[in-house]
Amino acid sequence: MKRNIVIATLTAAALVTGGTVAAFAAGDDDTTAQRQASTGAQVIADRDDADDVNDRNDDADDANDDDRTTTADGDITAAEAIAAALKHTPGTAVSADVDDDGADAGTWDVDVVKGDGGEYSVKVASDSGKVLGAHRDTDDDQDSEDRAELAALKGAEFDAREIALAAAAKGTVTEVGVDDDNGTVAWSVETVKNNVTSEWKAALDTGKLTQDQDD
Repeated sequence: MKRNIVIATLTAAALVTGGTVAAFAAGDDDTTAQRQASTGAQVIADRDDADDVNDRNDDADDANDDDRTTTADGDITAAEAIAAALKHTPGTAVSADVDDDGADAGTWDVDVVKGDGGEYSVKVASDSGKVLGAHRDTDDDQDSEDRAELAALKGAEFDAREIALAAAAKGTVTEVGVDDDNGTVAWSVETVKNNVTSEWKAALDTGKLTQDQDD
C-alpha cells in the first residue's frame, strides 16, 4: 500500500516537473521568436536608412551634375581660364565663354585686348587650364563704341576675372562679357544652376551683381 502511494507521488512529481520544463521550453520559444522578429525589423529599418542615405547621395550627385558646364571635364572655371589667358597674353580681358561647335568645342575662348589695341582670342583647355593657342582677330575693327567700352574697362575697379569669381556664388559661370546699356558700361555674366540659366549685370566700380530683369 505504501509502495503504491510512493509510486503515485513520484509520478505526480514527474508530471509536475515535466509540465514546468515544458512551460519553460514554451517560454523560451516565445522569447526566441520575439527576438527574431525584433532583429528582422531592425534589419529592415537599417536597410531603409541605408536606402535613404543612398537616395540623398544620388540627389547631391544630380545637383552637382546640373551645375557643370558643357566643357569637356568642367575642371577649369571661367575665372581660372581668364587668369591663364592673361598670363599668356597680357592685356584687358573683355569676354570669356565656352565654344560650343567646331574643332574648339568645349574649350574656353577668352578675348583679350592688348595695350596696342589689338584684340586676341585665347583658347584655354577646360580640363587642364593649358593655353592651346592665341591669334589676333583682324576682322573685328573697333568702332567708337568699342573704344568707349574698352576705356571704361581699363578704369574699372573690378576686372573680368574678379567678376567671374563673384558670380560663381550664383552658379556655374558659363560666360562673361561687356554690356553697354544707354551709355552705361557694365559686366554681363551668365550662370547655370539646377539646369536654369540666369543673366546678371555687375557694376564696374562696385562689382555688385543684379539679376537681369530681361532674363
